[in-house]
Amino acid sequence: MTAARSRITLWVAFALVHLWLGTLALYSPGYPIGDVTLVYKHWTDQALIADYWMGIDAVFVYPLLALVPMLAATALGPSLYAISWLLIVTLLDAVGFAAITGVTRSANRSGTAWWWLAFLVLLGPIALVRIDSITVPLAVVGVLLLATRPRAAALVLTLATWIKVWPAALLGAVVIASRQRGTVAATAAVTSAAIVAIALAFGSGANVLSFITQQTGRGLQVEAPVTTLWLWLAALGVPDTYVYYDTEILTFQVEGGGVALVAAVMTPLLALAALGVVALGLRAVLRGAAAGALMPPLALALVTTLIAFNKVGSPQFIGWLAVPVVWGLAAAAAGHGRGFRTPAAIVLVLAALTQTVYPYLYDRLLGLDTGLLAVLTARNLLLFVLLGWAVHAVVALGRRGGPDTRDNGRGHSDVASPVDPEPTSPPPRPHRDGPPLSPATHPRQ
Repeated sequence: MTAARSRITLWVAFALVHLWLGTLALYSPGYPIGDVTLVYKHWTDQALIADYWMGIDAVFVYPLLALVPMLAATALGPSLYAISWLLIVTLLDAVGFAAITGVTRSANRSGTAWWWLAFLVLLGPIALVRIDSITVPLAVVGVLLLATRPRAAALVLTLATWIKVWPAALLGAVVIASRQRGTVAATAAVTSAAIVAIALAFGSGANVLSFITQQTGRGLQVEAPVTTLWLWLAALGVPDTYVYYDTEILTFQVEGGGVALVAAVMTPLLALAALGVVALGLRAVLRGAAAGALMPPLALALVTTLIAFNKVGSPQFIGWLAVPVVWGLAAAAAGHGRGFRTPAAIVLVLAALTQTVYPYLYDRLLGLDTGLLAVLTARNLLLFVLLGWAVHAVVALGRRGGPDTRDNGRGHSDVASPVDPEPTSPPPRPHRDGPPLSPATHPRQ
């Protein structure tokens, strides 16, 4: 075993990466941990001191369970809130890392683990200091549980969705492609109903669903791909086009000609784009695409759509892309579907470009520095390149008899997972005077 495949080496690297990112989060320019210490802590202070709960007593920009990790970060006291948050995220990342590496030594699993560590380093401290940082490792665990424990996987993904909405795209890919769709959908529905019922019992009323309306009413946020045009117009000095800080949403947005109209149409456009990807996924299913091959690129297409067509754009959104890439790399390593090296490389570049902009030089971006505008523009265009790859992969799986529709000859596996046991004997050989034996594979989700 080489050093790169050693479990000790992997875990030492994991610790060093998180120590490095934690240090950047606390001490780097731009104060990336500000949302944690200034916003999340404020909400928990309201809850614990004034008994005023976001999502219950007031509208909330996040789903209700986002309060759980925020409250957990109070465990070491108010003065150590930031440290507690970083410890919680590191612990969850460790659980996700353990799910990737599995319980046995494997070069395939170690390659995926090294990719995720590289991604975290390239994305920078933002990977640890947003509510999204809680959902990413949960989603990793969820997708890697699919082949063996579909109910547990659905539960984890649903809980992640009730912290930040984006893992719903992963659930959507599973419901579209998996033969376990009934189990997954039922588990997600029951879990969601239970959360809503508990919130209603505490008097939330419609506030439990306020995260939906809070998002749809927003303007064009600075980093969103659609906003790129107005940033350049503002940099060129076009009258009445500028960047401003929205004190209600607590984020930077743009103002200018046509902004209100575009902001109004972006939500329905996002829905139409997502429905288009769903239609392509259903087409692939109807034409016999294997679930193990289809779900990672379909999930990647849906998640990328949520970013590329969103009028809200934040650097932490790029962190979402790690989950379908980890899923795809694991599936490819297990012999299901096409290789995932191209999107894996693209996502690493997206992460690096994102850290170039945020947090260290973000003030210069807000000042419309043309160099940083060029970096942001390249990042946003590359999102559509990634989306194009994912859509093409889904379309290719929908072609009857295509090479990706049979999991490289390993059977019509429902879900590919790196935690599936490794084969201990070669696949059965065909009979001399009859058809080849067909291996039966019925994994989880």
